[in-house]
Amino acid sequence: MLTIRTCFLQLSPALKAKPVCKRVTSVCMVHRHSHKLASIHSIFKLSEKKQNSIIFPFKDLERYLVKNVNKTKFQMFAPSFEDIGNAEQLFTPSHKHCIDYFTSAVRIDHAPTTAQPEVCFIGRSNVGKSSLIKALFSLVPGIEVRVSKNPGHTKKMNFFKVGKAFTVVDMPGYGYRAPSDFVEMVERYLEARQNLKRTFLLLDASIGIQEADHIAIEMCEEFGIPFVLVLTKIDRPQQGNLLKIILGVQEAIEKQTSGCFPQPFLVSSLNYSGIHLLRCFIAHVTGNLQINEHNSTSLRSGVNSAKI
Repeated sequence: MLTIRTCFLQLSPALKAKPVCKRVTSVCMVHRHSHKLASIHSIFKLSEKKQNSIIFPFKDLERYLVKNVNKTKFQMFAPSFEDIGNAEQLFTPSHKHCIDYFTSAVRIDHAPTTAQPEVCFIGRSNVGKSSLIKALFSLVPGIEVRVSKNPGHTKKMNFFKVGKAFTVVDMPGYGYRAPSDFVEMVERYLEARQNLKRTFLLLDASIGIQEADHIAIEMCEEFGIPFVLVLTKIDRPQQGNLLKIILGVQEAIEKQTSGCFPQPFLVSSLNYSGIHLLRCFIAHVTGNLQINEHNSTSLRSGVNSAKI
């Protein structure tokens, strides 16, 4: 039987032979100014329809669904605006709450030792992983989150410390231009990291689940870790095509996983759709925010109760 390690290694040459985009000169940008929609307070100035569209992007797609489609799986995590505002405070630095890049590591034994909760982001090269983390931290002036136009820029595990609340880890991308030691680095981290509370596995909303993504999902399942599927770049496809991709991802969650949170998250780092909701979810699953809803305990628990 093929192991997850073997699958990734066998798939790597094929992915390298078919790059997801043309090679261009690397342009790294350091975020210095907040986006106009980075804060929930800016969104409150918009119309109610626009507010819902940005915070709960699935609402824009509901009218395209046929009546017999079950919508509940897309709305399981439904915090109030107050909850989202409280979560935003954790992503806002202050004199006593420092948020910044902490360190990098190429091996698990080089990773920082910390007892505070941790979440990590993994995904195919060029899926928009670093751009998403940059958007999550857009309220932090001067934080160094590097985004490259050249796929495979992230070669190390990059740790960002959010005060004493939790740590965010940006993992190298798999597939095209993945580092040679990707499998050993990422596998060992996911399997051994005791304080890892949730793994966010990113998928490109323009293309849906690819072969390498299925292998990554199988890896999370094999290790028995709770994870979440996040569709990035939802601003790119037409709404009909986007909805088709979303329904396909939802079907994969239901039929192929036991440790995946039932609701896929939809985000755009360009127009900030879904960013505030994802911040709130991270704050909640790391134990830093109590949501006043019946499933709050299940959200923070392990694999066996990941499906509600």
